[in-house]
Amino acid sequence: MFRNIPPVTKNLLLINITLYVVSMVLLNSGIDLFYLLSGRYFNSVFFEPYQVITHMFMHSSTDFLHLFFNMFLLFMFGSHLERVWGSKRYFIFYIASGLGAFVLYNSIGVWQIMDLKQQLVSMGYDMTEIKYRLLEGDTDKIRVIAGTIETLQAYADFNWSRLVGASGAIFGLLAGFAILFPNTELMLIFPPIPIKAKYLIGGYIAFEIYNSVYASGDTIAHLAHVGGAVVGAIFVLVWRKKDRTNFY
Repeated sequence: MFRNIPPVTKNLLLINITLYVVSMVLLNSGIDLFYLLSGRYFNSVFFEPYQVITHMFMHSSTDFLHLFFNMFLLFMFGSHLERVWGSKRYFIFYIASGLGAFVLYNSIGVWQIMDLKQQLVSMGYDMTEIKYRLLEGDTDKIRVIAGTIETLQAYADFNWSRLVGASGAIFGLLAGFAILFPNTELMLIFPPIPIKAKYLIGGYIAFEIYNSVYASGDTIAHLAHVGGAVVGAIFVLVWRKKDRTNFY
C-alpha cells in the first residue's frame, strides 16, 4: 500500500512521522524540538522565522492521536488530490494552506500581544526585563505592580502560546476535496452511514468557524483550521476558474 502513495504525500507522511519519533527520542535526552520548532506569534519573544514552516511538521508530544488523525487524513485526501493535480501543484497547495493557517492564527494573537504590551508599558513595566525573564523562563522575579498581575500573566501566556501540527494544511485539503468532489460519499465510522463530502466536510469547517469564535479553554487552534480551509478554498476556486479541464 505504501508504494502506491503518490511521492509528495509519501514524503510528507515520512517527514511528519520521522520528526515526531526523533523529537520524542531527543526529548528523553533533554533536547526539546517540540519547543524549538513550534510556531509562535510573530511578535512573541520566542518567535523565529523558521517556525513559519517547521510548525506544520511538528505534533504535540502528549497527544499521539493528533499525529495519527492528521496523517490518516493526509493519506486519504492528499493522495487523491495529488493524483488529480500532479505533484507540483499539490505541493504548492499544501504549503500555501499551512501558511494561510499560520497567518490567520497570528491575526488576533499579534494584536493582543501588542495591546497587552502597551498596557504594561503604561503601568510602568520595563519590557526589556520582562522579555529577559520570559526567555529565561523565570517570571517570578518580575516586579508585580498592584492590580496588574492578570495583565502580566496574559502577556506571558500569549508569548508562550504555541502552534503545532499539520492541521491547517489538512483543512486546506479537506476544503479542496469538498469543492472538487462535493457529491462523493464518505463513510462515517460512528454511525456507519455515507454522507456527501460537501455536507460532512462543510459541516466540519462550519463547526471550526463556530469554535474559533466561541470556544475557550481548550488547546486547539480552531482559527488555524479555518485559515487553512479558507486558503485551500481560494486556491481551488481560482485554479478552477482558469482551467476547468483538471477539475471534476
